Amino acid sequence: MRDNQAQATPAALQADTAAVPTDQMIALIGAGPSGLAGARNLQKLGIPFQGFEAYSDVGGLWNIANPRSTVYESAHLISSKRTTEFTEFPMPEGTADYPSHRELCRYFSDFADHFDLRRHFRFNTRVLRVEPVNDQPESPWRVTVQNPDGSQDSAVYKGVVIANGTLAEPNMPAFEGRFDGQLLHTSAYKHAEQFKGQRVLIVGAGNSGCDIAVDAVHYAASVDISVRRGYYFVPKYVFGKPADTLGGKKPLPPWLKQKVDSVVLKWFTGDPTRFGFPKPEYKMYESHPVVNSLILHHLGHGDIRVRPDIARFDGHTVHFKDGTQQDYDMVLAATGYKLHYPFIDHAHLNWQGMAPRLHLNIFAPRWRRLAVLGMIEASGIGWQGRYEQAELVARFFKGLDGATPAAQRFEAAIQGPPPDMSGGFKYLKLERMAYYVHKDTYRAALRNAAAALA
Repeated sequence: MRDNQAQATPAALQADTAAVPTDQMIALIGAGPSGLAGARNLQKLGIPFQGFEAYSDVGGLWNIANPRSTVYESAHLISSKRTTEFTEFPMPEGTADYPSHRELCRYFSDFADHFDLRRHFRFNTRVLRVEPVNDQPESPWRVTVQNPDGSQDSAVYKGVVIANGTLAEPNMPAFEGRFDGQLLHTSAYKHAEQFKGQRVLIVGAGNSGCDIAVDAVHYAASVDISVRRGYYFVPKYVFGKPADTLGGKKPLPPWLKQKVDSVVLKWFTGDPTRFGFPKPEYKMYESHPVVNSLILHHLGHGDIRVRPDIARFDGHTVHFKDGTQQDYDMVLAATGYKLHYPFIDHAHLNWQGMAPRLHLNIFAPRWRRLAVLGMIEASGIGWQGRYEQAELVARFFKGLDGATPAAQRFEAAIQGPPPDMSGGFKYLKLERMAYYVHKDTYRAALRNAAAALA
């Protein structure tokens, strides 16, 4: 498939950008999936850019060799390959329905090679500071970096695209008391042998927590999972096909989809409350579902026990809020990640409450050429959703360069009230849901905006 695929990149756009002064370039931070999408779309429109990546290669968190990677040996996609891949660069035939991190790392490496993107990046180069040169919306940006040899330098760029990901900075809760065993975040988990002979408590039953609990069953002396709320569990396969590939072409109203899918889900997974999970106090799709069938299998076999929320630690003893207690050797917090843009002042990103308030989760209203890629979470959004973000950014920046009426209209929209991207769903008011959107509503908005700028 790929051998016959056109590069779709004019030779003129492949010219070395070394001769372009930095103040005519965009600084692009990160070479993971969102960063590569940004690089490809800037490249397609001939917009000069300089990429920065703290690690020595592409792939972001999917490159397990990257010290900032938070994937573990058993990690696979929770969405299927065809709903996740870049449309422009399909995953090769023979790729598993739910690829492993190894397959995905190769995929991103191949993507970078196919479109000759690596040469645009300075690897082993960490961005330390990003700051506007002046207080005007059109301000260029000073970017200060740490080079591979430890030295620092800075340069002024025309604009900045931040694409360093959302799943690298652990969100570690504060627990009352002291735990005398190992207290870790899932970001420190790499392989199941870490559990060998341990009495393990996993805190949180999101997708990573459930994956890791299933891993632990085969090595640990015991495995418990502590939860504070109920969850909806979605199997990876329905009627023998990846669950996210099913569904009618005409979307249902939110209330009807919630009702229908809840009924269908019970046919395949039953009622998780019979295993000790609390009944969800919210409707389906108002929080990210757990895509895992094996967790219910092991709960049904007694390999994993559900525990309530933690009250406090006392040595090796964990006291739970229902008055029960149990001794453990390891507590692993599967409590997610924080948005982490340490190199830029939060005010520049219009940070409000738990997350930046950006137009379409991308554009900072105060600045003309400051954009964020990948600050998006949605069920089934895939990397193509990030690619469409990058396409919109590139078209807008190109329109600004040409002072087009379409770019001026879009700039006015950025300053206006934010569009509703919820799709009619009432998402939980949680930190990890602060930048959650409805996939179809959001992607339609991206495509419409990009088409208007074409």
